[in-house]
Amino acid sequence: MVFNFDLLIQTLPEGVSLTEYIIKMLAMFAIGGLLIYLAIEKDYEPALLLPIGLGAILTNIPLTSIVENPKTGEPGIFGVLYDATIANELFPVLIFIAVGAMIDFGPLFQTPSMLFFGAAAQFGIFATMMFALLLGFDLKEAGAIGVIGAADGPTTIYVGSAFGLDKGIMGPLTVAAYSYMSLVPIIQPPVIKLLTTKKERQIRMNFKQREVSKLTRILFPIIVTVIAGLIAPESVALIGALMFGNLIRECGVLDSLSKTAQTTLANLVTILLGITIGTTMTAEKFLTINTLKIMGMGLLAFILDTAGGVVFAKILNLFRKEKINPMVGAAGISAFPMSARVIQKMAREEDPQNFVLMQSVAANVSGQLGSVVAGSMILVLIGRIVGL
Repeated sequence: MVFNFDLLIQTLPEGVSLTEYIIKMLAMFAIGGLLIYLAIEKDYEPALLLPIGLGAILTNIPLTSIVENPKTGEPGIFGVLYDATIANELFPVLIFIAVGAMIDFGPLFQTPSMLFFGAAAQFGIFATMMFALLLGFDLKEAGAIGVIGAADGPTTIYVGSAFGLDKGIMGPLTVAAYSYMSLVPIIQPPVIKLLTTKKERQIRMNFKQREVSKLTRILFPIIVTVIAGLIAPESVALIGALMFGNLIRECGVLDSLSKTAQTTLANLVTILLGITIGTTMTAEKFLTINTLKIMGMGLLAFILDTAGGVVFAKILNLFRKEKINPMVGAAGISAFPMSARVIQKMAREEDPQNFVLMQSVAANVSGQLGSVVAGSMILVLIGRIVGL
């Protein structure tokens, strides 16, 4: 089949010349290639950045019909997939089932006080939402941009989809959310060091092993679902999926389903989610000033969330006899378990005998809960204002 230049000219966006179209196409090819490079060479969230990168290349090939048929306007295979799995929040919910099956809440049971850091580290969400409003985004867009700071890609996608945001916003949102998740080891240490002294980073924390019964582990996901649902009904889909996955893990009679959720389900949904989101990154919608703003606001949210957890720990230390290592507060974001590992590595660099991994993991898993609740609060508050 011969390439149809006449059809290409006819389908050019209004006001865009052929030369401009080709330049933007090549720019998107370069962006897609960069994401693939970061995934393979730098190992930055490869399971997502690689399919997103390839999707960005595929959707910018001239006259492709994978998203929409240029002749008829009918949705292509990835257009149908987007409407059936992302626009209706299906994929984020399925991912949370997989994440729940991966999480061991044992460290949180051992140090329940770490639960507060899962709330404190969500400060950046609401602060960034205010900044986004000042930059000209509407209320729904600003809320979704703020959620990037939770370092929780599925929640970001869920909130954006629930608000019915345009695909041109969803692409940058997803790329920002997952890119910054992969950059935890690069972003968090400078922020932590800026806000703490060497003496604070050397604080050792006692860890007392407690026996956690199987009944407790089984009741926990059920009770959390009920309480979260009563407080924020909009959180039931996400928190329910997360806790369902955890219940499969902890019940002890569904080991095969637990392993399937952790591997097959997680991998399949992640691949399809990545490439589907990637196909929304058309040059017309992605190469805009709003994309740069979203990337910048996402980074700001991530920094503020990290800072919020650290500052909260420092404030608590003013009233505590047994001090908390402020770095643990930074693990209250949702990037599990990467953030906890970063905090432990930093602690060992300051003091080779310091071991704060269990407290960091406890704060990290509480961050998973905190990000879902924070995202639900965004949905409730903004939904009531705009009448959703």
